[in-house]
Amino acid sequence: MTAKAFVLIETAIGKSKEVTNTLLQLPGVASVDTVTGPYDIIAVIEGKNLNDIGDLVTGKIHPIPGISRTVTCLALQH
Repeated sequence: MTAKAFVLIETAIGKSKEVTNTLLQLPGVASVDTVTGPYDIIAVIEGKNLNDIGDLVTGKIHPIPGISRTVTCLALQH
């Protein structure tokens, strides 16, 4: 079973492009979109299981310079 999540990302002013470019280089990041509204970027990430998702978010995404805050929404499988 593959796990999937949407990561809603707030960035520091002027950092969205840098953060987007960094995210696109990470294994497990399926897509990255710059959006309007309360969040600046929405990334779709995938892993073999929920532990992979957690490791990607906390170990690879959170440390990216320019990220102020994230909210991770796990996709439910039907």
